[in-house]
Amino acid sequence: MKDKTIDYMLRTTWLAVQKMYNEEAAKFDSTMATGFTLLSIDPEKGTPSTALGPKMGMEATSLSRILKAMEKRGLIERKPNPEDGRGVLICLTPFGLEKRDLSRERVLTFNDAIKQHVSEEQLAHFYDVSEVILDRVCNKKIYNQND
Repeated sequence: MKDKTIDYMLRTTWLAVQKMYNEEAAKFDSTMATGFTLLSIDPEKGTPSTALGPKMGMEATSLSRILKAMEKRGLIERKPNPEDGRGVLICLTPFGLEKRDLSRERVLTFNDAIKQHVSEEQLAHFYDVSEVILDRVCNKKIYNQND
């Protein structure tokens, strides 16, 4: 294909962003996946383990591996869910909160750096297009059309 497709631009851009975040996380003996997980956990109340995967768009097996590694490093702890006796809350430890703040700073730095080079109008269009793509994909409106 000579022309750049939407898929190509999404994929190559995301891979570059992912590489950048992983390189940055490595400076702190971490990974992008760990940072993303830290940011997805409610810092005050914790997050039910069953809600974390869907919130992050991850399969349970991958998330389970990440959580196990995070628990081993002392970033999170599992506590019984007081609202659901069978459930478990994933809670951040004080060390996890520190690392969460670092991850949050890195994401905000990235956002600020991009906003310096993109107009508000361009950013609004980016968000609009991203929402259309997300809707079409998540609601199976591309390949599973029943119209």
